[in-house]
Amino acid sequence: MRTGSEYLASIKNDGRRVFIDGEVVGDVTTHPAFCGATRSIAHLYDIAAAPENREVMTYTTETGTQALRCFQIPRSAAELGERRRAAEKWAESTCGLMGRSPDHVGSFLAGFAAKPALFGSAGDHFAKNVSRFYQYARDNSLYATYAIVPPQIDRSKPAHQQSDPTLYAGVVKERDDGIVLRGAQQLATGAALADYVYLSCIHPLTPGDDAYANGVMIPVNAPGVKIYSRRSFASNATSTFDYPLSSRFDETDALLVLDDVFVPWENVFIYRNRQICWDQWWKAPSHSYGNHQAQTRYATKLRFMLGLTKHINELTGNDALPPVQVQMGEMAAIATIVESMVLAQETQSYIDEDGIAWPSKQALYSVMSLQSQLNPKMVDIVRELSGGSMIMLPSSVHDYENPETAADLERYVSSPNASSRKRVALLKMAWDVIGTEFAGRHQQYEKFYGGASFLVKQNMARAYDFGRAKQLVDNVLALG
Repeated sequence: MRTGSEYLASIKNDGRRVFIDGEVVGDVTTHPAFCGATRSIAHLYDIAAAPENREVMTYTTETGTQALRCFQIPRSAAELGERRRAAEKWAESTCGLMGRSPDHVGSFLAGFAAKPALFGSAGDHFAKNVSRFYQYARDNSLYATYAIVPPQIDRSKPAHQQSDPTLYAGVVKERDDGIVLRGAQQLATGAALADYVYLSCIHPLTPGDDAYANGVMIPVNAPGVKIYSRRSFASNATSTFDYPLSSRFDETDALLVLDDVFVPWENVFIYRNRQICWDQWWKAPSHSYGNHQAQTRYATKLRFMLGLTKHINELTGNDALPPVQVQMGEMAAIATIVESMVLAQETQSYIDEDGIAWPSKQALYSVMSLQSQLNPKMVDIVRELSGGSMIMLPSSVHDYENPETAADLERYVSSPNASSRKRVALLKMAWDVIGTEFAGRHQQYEKFYGGASFLVKQNMARAYDFGRAKQLVDNVLALG
């Protein structure tokens, strides 16, 4: 199993070109913008490699080796549950705050490999490429992310009608040994930290867009790949005391630019095929597996928010007040709904004609459809129960290092059941959840996690059994 130190060593000074603040980052493992996140990813690998966690985090492959559970192709509801417990173990390590941990796109790869014939409909070599890369990623515990959304330039026009046909990432040249790609794609969250990026498109493509209808695996340090990171929240985190979450879990979203990037044929899953580019998400269980993991992560995040708010209520002595219990009950209800729908994806799963287990799409897309509405409510309750004291917290941990200020803080900023330092640490953590730039990014991330809400709700409409619902009406009409 890959360890954390092996992961860090593999991405250290490996030639990847990550840009931030106008400069190229030499080493993402030590740069202030990325080092906290790389250490958090390394810790995930160490959790999986620990002997006491092997049963939860790994499974035995067909060759008898151990691999990360996220690469397991489930064939029963029980195996879906095993995947979920592994995802939960990792999510608990990051408080559910790292959405693009290695098990996310790892789950997509498992979904692709479950249906190689889908890709093989355009040629058997594509099916072999999918299976081969999946096994390579599985056997080496690789960290892959993806960039599957075109940049927002002019959404009124399809890709091939943009002002420049190479604005969106697409094929510009075919060679005997592979293809050459040029253009940009988003949102490459975690690309600065990953080993590979899967470049494809989840948006519907129109006739004429064939050059953009691809699915390829690209090493992030491949020549011509440029990763433009958004502003780092970790860089401005002055200490883990003052910014306990943004200093550790800022996975950084990015724009991926391809400047004539060569991809060998063996890393090409889809080539100039609009139908397969669309079907890869829905006719293979890739989207279902990836979002089963994502909802497990989100359920963990809500549990973390509940635990944090409960701590704050106990510190301030408000925990027993009926109005507070009502709001905590509402938070608990939301968190339980999300978690129950994750479990329902397993209990209502189905086995297809190939013996592959699929999470229930109705259970999956119902909670995804409501995520953009549930998340702001959770955050708002945390904000309300934390109170106004959150905006008058001591300026930094250094205030506890000055004897004069420390004495005043211990006297006036304290709680009956906790020291001043613990009280402030909890409130600063809450501020990192609801008030910092890191918090703002997370609210936007959860709002658009599955895309615009109308797109997710369309997925729900496609998944719901309207025939059964209509039959109830027809039964009554038949009575005359």
